[in-house]
Amino acid sequence: MRIKKQKLALLMAGILLMTSPVSVMADREDAKLEKPYVSLGADLNTQERAEVLKLLGVTEEELKQYTVATITNQDEHDYLDSYLSKSVIGTRALSSVLVKGKTDGSGIQVTTHNITYCTTGMYQNALATAGIEDAEIVVAGPFNISGTAALVGAIKSYENMTGEKVEQENVDTATNELVVTGQLAESVGDSEKAEQLVGAVKEEVVEGENLSKEEIGEVVDQAAQEMEVKLSDEDRQAIIELMEKIKGLDLNLDSLKQQAKDLYDKIDKLNLDINPEKVQGFFSKIIAFFKNLFS
Repeated sequence: MRIKKQKLALLMAGILLMTSPVSVMADREDAKLEKPYVSLGADLNTQERAEVLKLLGVTEEELKQYTVATITNQDEHDYLDSYLSKSVIGTRALSSVLVKGKTDGSGIQVTTHNITYCTTGMYQNALATAGIEDAEIVVAGPFNISGTAALVGAIKSYENMTGEKVEQENVDTATNELVVTGQLAESVGDSEKAEQLVGAVKEEVVEGENLSKEEIGEVVDQAAQEMEVKLSDEDRQAIIELMEKIKGLDLNLDSLKQQAKDLYDKIDKLNLDINPEKVQGFFSKIIAFFKNLFS
């Protein structure tokens, strides 16, 4: 089952909360534990803005001391049009994000308010893919919204905080990951299983480094079988295509698991019996078949 259009329209309403450039770029070590960085949806009215700031724990007076950026609906379309129809993305940028640097080794901590679609695990996993490290992130909507749009806002706030540019390829892949995980959650009816399945497959793909498309498909099948998740052909293909992108990002597995620790702790407890060493690609199977036949 695909994401409902109305839900997605709100879902996307904030994803680009930060495409607008911010003039202040801080050194990571100086800025990490200083003031938070905030991105606000450009289409929040006065009442909605007040509600969002309340949920973020920031007053208008305090906001003057923060580095603030605004994300427009056009920004949302720039990032999301590759994955969702224009009608689904909608016409208002609403969701907002606060990012605060934490000490090294803290990982990514996510809290949400009025976010009904994206789970904290989905955010952690996607942000780790983008290369975000050691940050406290709060995502809020003025009322119930899906929250997918907040991802890019978080990434852009992180860039402004650290002065470090997140590669466009990572941003694109992380956005793709959040959308695919959300669609999978709708299909299987279980957000936790969806985020854990994507996280488990990503772990094996990153560890396996150069798995072929066929081998990635087998990892997906192994994970789905272990977790008792029935994948549609469409969902299976979407995960494989996502993992091919992830394979090309040169992610560090230890860092990935540290940053999305909450999610990977849950995955470890599942004791899934999947790993790249078990994977045997399509052509390898053919060779093995003939070897067995002749022997």
